[in-house]
Amino acid sequence: MRKSINGLSALAQLEASADWKKDQLFVFVNKNRKLMKILYFDKTGFALWSKRLEEEKFPWKKFFKEKVSSVSAKDLDFILSGVNIFSKHEEKFYETVV
Repeated sequence: MRKSINGLSALAQLEASADWKKDQLFVFVNKNRKLMKILYFDKTGFALWSKRLEEEKFPWKKFFKEKVSSVSAKDLDFILSGVNIFSKHEEKFYETVV
């Protein structure tokens, strides 16, 4: 992912059908899924946050059906923690031990 804040903000403005000045994040992941950039508008301009993984990869679907997809804040938190929200898993039930 070679784009910097200017290129990513241009993509966000062109691709997003929603108002990009509202409280939302634009998440970009590079091809090998080791680098994630999060772009947001903070009332005065765009700001960019970046995280690079050294050994693992972000659990990210390779191909979304659409160019722009939405992910909840909770799911983004899971992704940043390394949880793969895209794979199917069985629901687990836990009991409280007193």
